[in-house]
Amino acid sequence: MKKFLALALSLVMALSLVACGGSSTEEPADEGETAESGETGGETGGSGKIGIAMPTKSLERWNRDGSYLQEQFESAGYEVELTYSDNDVTQQVNDIENLISDGVDLLIVAAIDGESLTTVLDSADEAGIPVISYDRLIMNTKAIDYYVSFDNYTVGVLQGQYVIDTLGLDLNDTSKTYNIEFTAGDPADNNAPFFFNGAFDTLKPYIDAGILNIVSGQTAFEEVATATWDTATAMNRMQNILASYYSDGTQLDVALCSNDSTALGVTQAIESDYAGSNQPIITGQDGDEANLKNIVDSKQSMTVYKAVANEAVVTLALAQAILNGEQPGEELTSQFDCECAYDTSSYDNNTGIIPSYLLTPTVVTADNIQEELVDTGYYTMGSDGYPVAVG
Repeated sequence: MKKFLALALSLVMALSLVACGGSSTEEPADEGETAESGETGGETGGSGKIGIAMPTKSLERWNRDGSYLQEQFESAGYEVELTYSDNDVTQQVNDIENLISDGVDLLIVAAIDGESLTTVLDSADEAGIPVISYDRLIMNTKAIDYYVSFDNYTVGVLQGQYVIDTLGLDLNDTSKTYNIEFTAGDPADNNAPFFFNGAFDTLKPYIDAGILNIVSGQTAFEEVATATWDTATAMNRMQNILASYYSDGTQLDVALCSNDSTALGVTQAIESDYAGSNQPIITGQDGDEANLKNIVDSKQSMTVYKAVANEAVVTLALAQAILNGEQPGEELTSQFDCECAYDTSSYDNNTGIIPSYLLTPTVVTADNIQEELVDTGYYTMGSDGYPVAVG
């Protein structure tokens, strides 16, 4: 039986970067002030130790996740032990073992490899430590109490729909055809197939109709995947595709990339090796600073932004409820101003359905960077005209 701390569930706290706050009776902040976050009702915070295991510092977004989570929990009165595992599965197992040994009261784990943590998390379960699978679903263990993430399939749908809208694709008009190549994410990341499938399923009617052509013929996730989401790997693969299928001047119209680190490599390959004169549509995800710069400079077309500060707010409220001895469900979503759905059907980790809290991502382009990223407080606009992440 899982141990629970006698905690007060509610608190009032403000995190300057978060737009996903709890319902509040306070007056709205003046224009230019920061948005409120994480309010769950009363005046007292939590106590106890929270263990947070992040995968790596090599991707910008995980640094943001770790920082937001640490700040949320520490502001709420918890002691936080935060680890990064350098994309090394063995290191992450050791990190989690150490967190368990250190007596954490709850674990939040963003897995490097969702298939490799069964034994160590079973140990957490035996020790009575609740586990929240953060952003990436952890497989093959009954230790997972809840999953907090974004609607990962929708990320891909948004990328695919952007292509449809930008090119003006019409299934009734096959007179215009376009060439597209896919670059997906890490096979060890449970989210990566969701991203890819969301995009591919959205575009499949146009592929079947011959309106979109995949010149390389690489259509399966396994063919287009990128180990560890590595920028250099994505660049090398795209260079090979361009040399093999586009060196004669064949036009590439779309490079659909599942995230920003792969998009950065694909953009570099196109800049150096593409024989065509057009600028292909390039998609991404995460809102990394280098990619936002490329969006401002019209090198990348869009990114799907996941407000991980909001993800931290939801994770805090969920953790507090768990530690308070509750079994939170859909009612928890009423505390948040951001869109957050409670899902009990989509995510099965091979031991059963994991109840999930799923946030809604946002499409960011050059036209709405100011509105979606700067005005919300997630980024500031630098003197050079490029967005800079806050925090």
